Amino acid sequence: MTSLRERKRLRTRQALVDAAAELFEKRGYDGTTIADIAAAADISTRTFFSYFASKEDILFPDADARVKAALTAIDERRPDERPTQILLRGLGELGDAGDDLVGPMAPLRLRFVRSVPSVRGRGLQRQLDAQTEIANRLHAAFPDELDEVEAAALVGAFVGAIGGALEVLLRGEDDPDVVRERLQRATAVALRLWT
Repeated sequence: MTSLRERKRLRTRQALVDAAAELFEKRGYDGTTIADIAAAADISTRTFFSYFASKEDILFPDADARVKAALTAIDERRPDERPTQILLRGLGELGDAGDDLVGPMAPLRLRFVRSVPSVRGRGLQRQLDAQTEIANRLHAAFPDELDEVEAAALVGAFVGAIGGALEVLLRGEDDPDVVRERLQRATAVALRLWT
């Protein structure tokens, strides 16, 4: 059970994400300051930094949860599960648990990754760090099946498939359930050669 303190912390964090999404939509990325986001969430600017290290980071609110979901799926793999099945299961479980990839922040994040160099840089750094961590864990879990290069290639294909599919899906699809289902299907197709 989550403590009252933790529930308050989660509510404040979500208030920041919601405020940022609304302000970014209205004013754009450069037209929104950290002070604006904090004020809209009814907290101090200083408190903002207890939740996010930068304005760029608020665009990736659940990136760590996505990495954790993949690592947990690898660590808790079933005896008969193959590497691609584990990655796809982790993606499915993450999709069931939240809307980071398909919610209101997703199209904004995509738009700003395309147009704001600092957001693009932060996104690419997060992606590279995540791919490396997941590939290392996958290689450790399947040392006789995947060497380091193959694990890195598989995870790169997985992450690339997600990014490519979302790039197209978020341009015109507003229904999060449709996006989740199509994302899962597209990623499975992209990894078919690995199964």
